[in-house]
Amino acid sequence: MSTTPPATVLVANRGEIALRVMRTLRRMGMGTVAVHTGADADAPHTLAADTAVLVPSYLDADAVVAAAREAGAGMVHPGYGFLSENAGFARAVSDAGLVWIGPPAEAIEAMGDKIRAKETVAAAGVPVLGGFTEEPGAPLPDADLLRRAEETGYPLLLKPSAGGGGKGMRAVHGPDTLLADAAAARREARASFGDDTLLVERLVQRPRHIEVQVLADTHGNVLHLGERECSLQRRHQKVVEEAPSPLLTPDQRSQMGQSAVAAAKACGYVGAGTVEFIADTDPGGGVSFSFLEMNTRLQVEHPVTEEVVAVDGVRGIDLVELQVRVAQGEPLDFGQDQVSMRGHAVECRVYAEDADHGFLPSGGPVLSLTEPRGEGVRVDSGITEGTVVTSDFDPMLAKVVTWGSDRAEALRRMDSALGSYLLLGCVTNTAYLRRLLRHPRVVAGDLSTDLIETDPPEAAPEQAPEHVQAAVALDLQLDLEPGGEPSPDRFSVPDGWRMGENSWTPWRLRAPRRDSSVVRVRHSGDGFEVSVDDGAPVRARARRSADGTRLTVTHAGRTRTFTRAADPASAHRWVGTDGLAWTLHEEPVAAALREDEAAADGTVRSPMPGTVLDVPVEVGQEVTAGTALALVEAMKMEHSVPSPVDGTVTAVAVSPGTPVPMDAVLVTVTPSTDGHEASEATTPATSEEQQ
Repeated sequence: MSTTPPATVLVANRGEIALRVMRTLRRMGMGTVAVHTGADADAPHTLAADTAVLVPSYLDADAVVAAAREAGAGMVHPGYGFLSENAGFARAVSDAGLVWIGPPAEAIEAMGDKIRAKETVAAAGVPVLGGFTEEPGAPLPDADLLRRAEETGYPLLLKPSAGGGGKGMRAVHGPDTLLADAAAARREARASFGDDTLLVERLVQRPRHIEVQVLADTHGNVLHLGERECSLQRRHQKVVEEAPSPLLTPDQRSQMGQSAVAAAKACGYVGAGTVEFIADTDPGGGVSFSFLEMNTRLQVEHPVTEEVVAVDGVRGIDLVELQVRVAQGEPLDFGQDQVSMRGHAVECRVYAEDADHGFLPSGGPVLSLTEPRGEGVRVDSGITEGTVVTSDFDPMLAKVVTWGSDRAEALRRMDSALGSYLLLGCVTNTAYLRRLLRHPRVVAGDLSTDLIETDPPEAAPEQAPEHVQAAVALDLQLDLEPGGEPSPDRFSVPDGWRMGENSWTPWRLRAPRRDSSVVRVRHSGDGFEVSVDDGAPVRARARRSADGTRLTVTHAGRTRTFTRAADPASAHRWVGTDGLAWTLHEEPVAAALREDEAAADGTVRSPMPGTVLDVPVEVGQEVTAGTALALVEAMKMEHSVPSPVDGTVTAVAVSPGTPVPMDAVLVTVTPSTDGHEASEATTPATSEEQQ
């Protein structure tokens, strides 16, 4: 017999959103049920719930409904992603006698089909972009497609009717590429959504992505809670969001909000939802906007709305609580005239990715985690120390949110907060986010969805700073001599010491996707001397904290304290400070070879953790620089890994289906005598067809 409280909610999700929903439910005095897969048995959301039920997959609707009934839950909250916008799941929940915390299945269906959604809101007077649609199952003949495109006017945007998240979208700038782009978009739409119907719209050249939060109850009350600017995106995925938009005037905000309310009413919406618009400016400063789509769920970026919206002058709302109360049949207890916006909020998504190398997915164990705190700072996180980040799920690890009395203060607090966020064990985008927020256009509020692609922020240095390389080498040296002093029995220390002098210990260190460096360390007086890549020796000292989590290094007269961690599985050494993290490892070569120059070779490593899909080469095969040696899948994206040199394949370390960590050796190519390196060897080609 279940002992769960009668007011119990199953959260049909994982990670930070599951934890965020549970936080509100717990405050409301409600019981919580988590679902989890075998891989998530010890995940933070699993451990945080009152009850946890194993399911085969987060996408198994029948299993999730059965878990709710087994655990005695009376309500289901879908979070976002997975089944949150699945009308069939919403119906299954209701048919099982459970309360669905979300909009009616009919509203999900109406807004889930882009063509139907556009027609529905246009009939309600909501502005829409010019364009045309195909009939489901009946793609336009080539001649008709070319004619309709010419009538609409280039440039155009091709979008799968049935999907979202940027999958299958193609920008078309002229008739020469239209047919090929349409064929590619249909293939991807068919593979991703099982439906190759296309929606073709006029492409706004420098669009801004602005969305409006709406809220509706079952008593006919529908209102909006202001807008969020979501224009900073990469690969059609949001990176930074803020509220309110720095673009809109109060009148423009009111107009956009009224359009969002009209869209919600048109589909009979109930609960919290988001109406997304594409906004454009004219030379005179005017703003036009057009309906993009409606998300029939809670958005990832909902915290910025919670931080700035005030009801009767009191700042701060809880959208999850409002969702639950609406689902329970309660009317909204405030009206549109009671809603205002106070201050400014910014949200940054912390992703497991290498933003400086094509946003390649990363992963690994969370060896050390420090999250920011302080006035105006909020962190919604889905990880803890010990969590293993894999390529099985979305790469978002956490969201850092800051509030300020104005936009400038919110951005300053965000910079400080990101400088306090430190994760060791998995590459993240936090340093990139700080550089992005310092971009002159971002500071000025001159945003567009193509800013990251066409006007990227300052690039990170290709190599770790010299003081960081020195710190890692000294940390490795301390492994040889835990006390930090020369051992009385010098012959027992494998550092190259010989009679008569303090000899150099060479360490060949390499960061993932970067060239290796040789760092030499030797004892000198009561400390060390360090030389990086044959540079002039620099005086240094190093010591670890008693618990081994801190490394204090004095190098070139400056003392820094790093957080440190060692990953025994990959032999990577991590150090971090001031929000910056670096990982280096010693190249697996004999100590005697450390003295050799780190010449380019043909060792090809995985650029990210993932699963090997294909190895289209075999031992003995001659290859040229750029030849695809392996295909690795991570985060539903395929990455072709090329040969860096001309040569002969002399070893294949993996086979299809093999899971690999980042930097794992895949294939070895022995360079030919006249071989050359490929200019793009360190930047694997990427296919987003399965994103």
